[in-house]
Amino acid sequence: MLALALLLAGGAATGCGGRATTHHKPGTSHEQASGSVGTLLTATDAGGHRLREVPAEGAPEVQLTVRPDSEDGWNLQLAVKNYRFTPDSTGGAALPGAGHAHLELDGRKLARLYGPWFHLPAAQVPEGAHTLTVRLYADDHTAWAVSGKPVEGTAQLTATAPAPGRTGGHTHGDTPPPGQTPPSGQTPPSEQADRTVTITVRDGKVSPAPARTELRRGERLALRVTSDRADTLHVHGYDKELTLPAGQEATLILTADRTGLFEVETHESDLVLTQLLVR
Repeated sequence: MLALALLLAGGAATGCGGRATTHHKPGTSHEQASGSVGTLLTATDAGGHRLREVPAEGAPEVQLTVRPDSEDGWNLQLAVKNYRFTPDSTGGAALPGAGHAHLELDGRKLARLYGPWFHLPAAQVPEGAHTLTVRLYADDHTAWAVSGKPVEGTAQLTATAPAPGRTGGHTHGDTPPPGQTPPSGQTPPSEQADRTVTITVRDGKVSPAPARTELRRGERLALRVTSDRADTLHVHGYDKELTLPAGQEATLILTADRTGLFEVETHESDLVLTQLLVR
């Protein structure tokens, strides 16, 4: 009986395949994990996330490189050391050298990153000189820190005005611009998708309550979102964005061609709308 109890306890702690269980659910507050990795400090980063102090030797490291994209914006590369991205366990316990990153432009959060590459559209960067910062976080949303300072990397970026005839924006092809209807005879976007998720944002609340949307790899998903205020929808990990006009329904179509757990959130109101679990 004792051996059986120990076996069950071990399975509950690690989940299937020895992987840490994800505790966090969309729409709830980010609970601090009870793990003993490093030291949880009372100090926080600029975004209010508590610091998780670890020894300098073997600590996570990150360097940020920015390269212009030939079509639009810039391609960002995060070169990490002693660290791995774990999108499938976001919200779980803090595991050594694992988690995700945040991208900031001049101190303003742009996106959460779950991999070493990210495309930054030119439309998100005002004209002028800017500082990009990437900061490493644990799965429980605490910021990895060494000597009381968050583990982060920075790079300088200068955005110029787009050339005549170009908007500097970036379209994804799957979705017509906001307010534009499909040409006559063309099937509406939601009918081209395998699944449709309809979401409403009103008074800072998401309806229906955020949950996980499970997809098979290769399925096409239509996200139909109506927000009572102007905002921007962003699908992390897929580099998909959609302008949300106030009071108007907007639709984004994407093909789930990457496996993992990806959050769909709004930029301005910083709300999680759903999580895409692609298997």
